Amino acid sequence: MSPRIDLGPKPGLGYTANPLDRVSERRTDSTFLAAIASENRARLYLIAGESVILKNRGDTFDPLFTRTEADAFGALEPTIFLGLAEGTGRFAAGLSASTIETFRDDDQFLIKDLRSIATQGLVGPDHLAAIAEGKALLHWHARHQFCANCGAPSRPVHGGWRRDCAKCEVEHFPRTDPVVIMLASHGERCLLGRQARFAPGMWSCLAGFVEPGETIEDAVRRETREEAGISCGRVKYFASQPWPFPMSLMIGAHVEALSADIVIDRTELEDARWFEREEVIAMFLREHPDGLTTPPPIAIAHHIIRAWLEDGDYGFD
Repeated sequence: MSPRIDLGPKPGLGYTANPLDRVSERRTDSTFLAAIASENRARLYLIAGESVILKNRGDTFDPLFTRTEADAFGALEPTIFLGLAEGTGRFAAGLSASTIETFRDDDQFLIKDLRSIATQGLVGPDHLAAIAEGKALLHWHARHQFCANCGAPSRPVHGGWRRDCAKCEVEHFPRTDPVVIMLASHGERCLLGRQARFAPGMWSCLAGFVEPGETIEDAVRRETREEAGISCGRVKYFASQPWPFPMSLMIGAHVEALSADIVIDRTELEDARWFEREEVIAMFLREHPDGLTTPPPIAIAHHIIRAWLEDGDYGFD
C-alpha cells in the first residue's frame, strides 16, 4: 500500500452547497407561491441558455435580482420556484438569447456562462448550486414545451416543477440523467483519458451515461471496457455531483482494474493511458514538466483523483 500524502486543504465540490429549502410539498400551493413571489425580499437568478447575468459591483458580482430589476430585462419565461433562503423566495427566470445580448456591453452587468463563473470563482458556492438548479430546470422547459404523448402544447405548473398537457392531461416531470464517472486503478497506476474538447494537457476520469435497467456498478464496468478496453472488478462509490450541462447527476466511483492492455474507442476518447502515482501527483499540483494537468476543483473528477492519491490503492489490493 502506498503511503498517504497530504495535498493541502480540500476545496468544496462544485454545485453541491445548495442552501435552499426546496419545500417541495408546497409547490402545489398556488396561494403560497404567489405570496412569496410578490414579497419585496424575493430574489431571482436570470439565465439565458448557458449564460447567467451578474450585477457588477466593482470588486464582486451579485447574481440576485429584485423583481423590479428583473422586469427591466423584459419577458421572463418561465419563472421557476427554486426554494426558500431563510424564508425568502428564490427563483430562476429564463431570458431569450436576443434579450441578453442587448445588455452584454453594459458595464453594470457581467454576462458569463456558468462553467466560467464556477471556475473563476465569481460567485459563492451557495449561489452556484442554486443557479445550477435553475439552469437545469430552464433547459428542461425550453425542450419540453410540447406534450411527448400527443404533441399538444404543455404548460408549466407547480412553480415550474411540472408541465401539464391540457389536451390529453398527461403530467410531465423533469428528469436527471445519471452519469458514472470513475477512476480505474491497480496498485500504483490509474487510468486517465482525454477528449478532444478538453483543455490542452488535461487528463481526466472516464465517464458515460447509465443505461436503462443497469446498475451503477455495471455502468462503471461497461463504460471503462467500452472506452478503454479495460476489464474491471470491484466498484466503490465515492460521491455525487449535480452537473447542469445540461442536467446530469455525476456518480463518482473508484473501480478495480483487472486487465492492463488499453484499446481506445476513438469515437469517445482522443487518448487514454496508465499513469504512475508520482506523475499524477505532479499533474494534480500543476508541477508536471510537460504541463499535463488534472481537472479543476469544480469537477468531481478532481476529487476522485485526489482521493486515490491520498488513500493509496483505495483498498483494492
